[in-house]
Amino acid sequence: MTDFKPDLNSGAQSELDRLKALLKAAVPPIPQDAELSRDLWPGLLRRIDREPARVPWFDWALGALLIALAAAFPTVIPVFLYYL
Repeated sequence: MTDFKPDLNSGAQSELDRLKALLKAAVPPIPQDAELSRDLWPGLLRRIDREPARVPWFDWALGALLIALAAAFPTVIPVFLYYL
């Protein structure tokens, strides 16, 4: 007696082909000679120079809380280091 083994990949392959066609239709092709309309780097440098880095108060509070927890419970220090 011959065992019947259906081709399970045929449905998956057609779904994959359908998904590829949908993605190609949704995203326009990028030409080979595509260039930016302007250089973004000078604007980024101006923004960095203009805006000083500010740290919100709740970041300081969170840092103080972590230090207090580490001082109260030193066994949690490896856990903090693991999640860094």
